[in-house]
Amino acid sequence: MTLKRLLIAVVLLAILGAGAAYGWRAMQGNRLPAGFASGNGRIEANEIDIATKYAARVLTIPVEEGDLVEAGAVIATLDTRDLEAQLRSAEAQLRQTRSSREEAAALVAQRVSEADFAAKEMERALILFGKGHVAEQRVDQARNSRRTADAALEAAKSHLASAEEAIAAAAGDVDRLADLVADGVLKAPRKSRVLYRLSEPGEVLAAGGKAATLLDLSNVYMTFFLPTDTAGNLALGAEARILLDAVPDTAIPAAVTFVAPRAQFTPKQVETKSERDRMMFRVKARVPEALVTRYIERVKTGLTGMAYVKLDDKAVWPDWLESTLTREATSSPGNTPSPPRGEGRGEGDAPRDFAENQSPSAPQSTPRSPLTLTLSPLSADRWSACRVSANEVCARAGGRGDIPTGERS
Repeated sequence: MTLKRLLIAVVLLAILGAGAAYGWRAMQGNRLPAGFASGNGRIEANEIDIATKYAARVLTIPVEEGDLVEAGAVIATLDTRDLEAQLRSAEAQLRQTRSSREEAAALVAQRVSEADFAAKEMERALILFGKGHVAEQRVDQARNSRRTADAALEAAKSHLASAEEAIAAAAGDVDRLADLVADGVLKAPRKSRVLYRLSEPGEVLAAGGKAATLLDLSNVYMTFFLPTDTAGNLALGAEARILLDAVPDTAIPAAVTFVAPRAQFTPKQVETKSERDRMMFRVKARVPEALVTRYIERVKTGLTGMAYVKLDDKAVWPDWLESTLTREATSSPGNTPSPPRGEGRGEGDAPRDFAENQSPSAPQSTPRSPLTLTLSPLSADRWSACRVSANEVCARAGGRGDIPTGERS
């Protein structure tokens, strides 16, 4: 009996030892080497509010939440019957002003003829008066007729100019009302996914009322936070990898497109003073648009995961952060995402977080007061790379636009 228990104990110890060895190898296999940094975050995308330009009743909303819509797809239609009636009235007014212009043009032609006749009459009266065939009164009458005809011609020309201005004003009203009628059909500005359907047919929306909210899938990224010393070594455009909790075995290629210009404290939920003293910089890693387009049906926002960024250009990605997707992105330079307009280091705030279930522990994105960045001691190579690729951050560290290689903060 004692021998049996001993054998069972040996087997259990062997199993535990094998499990411990496997776990140790697994931990060693996923260890992040030097020259890299990581942070947890979530997949996000820009949010587009499809809103009305004026107060109107909703007629139809042909989309549902979760639908993938192409650019130009109809999201909602509004009741524009009153605007269409105003448009018809404005078009009739435009036709009337054009008729008035034709009348004014005909009147100008008549006044030109009368002025020419009056001028010739005056010339003949002067010739006859010079020969003594007519009295001076006849010359005065001819002169007065000419002045009257000239004045009438000027009045006709002014009336013609007014008619042309009336045409321009009426045409402007027609264009304005036509635009308002066209605005009654709310369309998707680009390929996107319907996040929220915010109204129903029959509802009356005020000016600026939202009919639906879309997610712009052309700009998909992960937002995460890095400490001060790490952000100082991070260059815009640096390579990144994303591992989602839903698919932890597939590394997704990305690139750093934004580093916040100001640091912020760690969340209020962290009670440890040593942790709250750390300053964090918000960073974006954007997924290539070509990759998003290829897997557009599987793209979802709000998914959590880890983002890994390369701090040293000479560092080599570990095998567990490589995949078919990353190798394809590396072999196709055109897949490297460029910063969207308005993004980059120190260019304003990033778009809002559009994930439906925002984690309460995520650091708040409200910018705080400017902070002088303090860099940790760096090697000469890494400090040189910092000068070249992150000059603005280095400028905050040294207080100058350019920092010598040997200087330390």
